Amino acid sequence: MKSPITGKEMTLTRERRPMDFRKEAFEVVFHFYRCEDTGEQFTTTEQDEVNMNQVYNQYRDKFNIPFPDEIIRIREIYGLSAAKMSEVLGFGINSYRQYEAGEMPSVANAKLIQMAGDPKQFIEMLKLCSTLDGKTKSKYIHKAQQLAEERKRNIFSLNFEEYLLGNRLADIYSGYRNPSMEKLTEMVVYFSQQLEPYKTKMNKLLFYADFLMFKQSCFSISGARYKAINMGPVPNNFQSLFEYMANNGEVDILTTEFPGGYTGEQFSAKKDRPFNPDLFSEVELSVLQRVATAFKQVSTNHIVELSHLEEAWKSNEKSKGVISYEYAFELNPIL
Repeated sequence: MKSPITGKEMTLTRERRPMDFRKEAFEVVFHFYRCEDTGEQFTTTEQDEVNMNQVYNQYRDKFNIPFPDEIIRIREIYGLSAAKMSEVLGFGINSYRQYEAGEMPSVANAKLIQMAGDPKQFIEMLKLCSTLDGKTKSKYIHKAQQLAEERKRNIFSLNFEEYLLGNRLADIYSGYRNPSMEKLTEMVVYFSQQLEPYKTKMNKLLFYADFLMFKQSCFSISGARYKAINMGPVPNNFQSLFEYMANNGEVDILTTEFPGGYTGEQFSAKKDRPFNPDLFSEVELSVLQRVATAFKQVSTNHIVELSHLEEAWKSNEKSKGVISYEYAFELNPIL
């Protein structure tokens, strides 16, 4: 970006600084351009969004306020419009739609939204709603009752997925997304179709996709947590996650014996299991494609070497710790 004062190229800079929101101060990795001659600082629209999203994410995390994707999901499970959901919860007619678009709800409204995520509590809310007619109430109560029964039947599967993905609360270690087995599985299906990678490379593809998305938007794609191990960043519980996907018929994992006793596990897409792009936004799809294109001709050994150059791995390798998505801002320019 050129300085509007001197016309010279400016330096892209990142530094930690506090930003205020609703009488709270949050430390963020502030992105800006600096004019070397004048010392003036400038930001683009994209940088403003990244800077503010860091603030909003920390505020939501601190006060346990659901993120927009969760607010959308809670409404969609009942099949309500945003206006009807506002009506049931007693909000202004456009409030729920605005919250889905990213506006920050009050702490009180956030608690009501979270309560609505429990079908049993949502039924009580419907019963108390005085603006819905009896037929409409009965329709949504029936839907909520079906969901409650479905959750009972699938409790083991749900609990197992939560165990594999870790704590379901969104935080900096999940890229401020609620972990989604559905989206992580779809990412694996996508890379299986595009690259047929071995397991070690698949781990790196997932890491780069989630962290690149966070670098651009302050949100990951899948909400997966990543750990630093000897072979580079990997999704936490990756062995069990991949076995779970294969056992559910999402992908095939083929075993190959190499000289020297080494066994390779290669992902292969199933012909009767197409990739579902509808789960992703246009930006998320572009990130998946960008990662697949960048690493299509890169060997497994080379992508491991590249991942070892990332600060995300170097700063966490000794402790084998979970990697903060904040390291996404330091990704090397290989994509």
